[in-house]
Amino acid sequence: MSEQTLTTGKSSVGEHTGAFQVHAETLTIATQERVQLIDITPRLAAQVRQAGIHHGIALVTSLHTTLALFINEFQEALLDDIRTFLEQVVVQGGYWKHNDPKFSDCDRFNTDAHLRAMLLGHNLALPVQNGELVLGTFQAVILAELDGPRERALQVQILGTA
Repeated sequence: MSEQTLTTGKSSVGEHTGAFQVHAETLTIATQERVQLIDITPRLAAQVRQAGIHHGIALVTSLHTTLALFINEFQEALLDDIRTFLEQVVVQGGYWKHNDPKFSDCDRFNTDAHLRAMLLGHNLALPVQNGELVLGTFQAVILAELDGPRERALQVQILGTA
């Protein structure tokens, strides 16, 4: 496979040859709280380095309906604001059909977690350049546990050329 030079802004990708590769792995994370925000950037960055993909993309997918992924700054005051925002937008103690035994067989009473995860999203696509994740200065990949504590799984696929 041959790649033509692509120039955008200050970075450029030169001529590279090599077979297209896919590295896939399941990452497990044990959470400690019902609602918990965890910076998983270092673990993902290590996986990208170990995969040996020089240029490509890292796809990260939550394998749970109440576990979300998003990118933002991992700063304690902002994390508190994110938790407050989620609690205000989707109230845990409100009436939800999913929590009502007349309509659902779910005994976790976790509709709020499902709705919050829907707002945040379940997957991310991250660029890989020169064997490293490409993120902005203050960007972190944040896992949002919304119905813990539990053991959770993420599917990580790193695709590209070595």
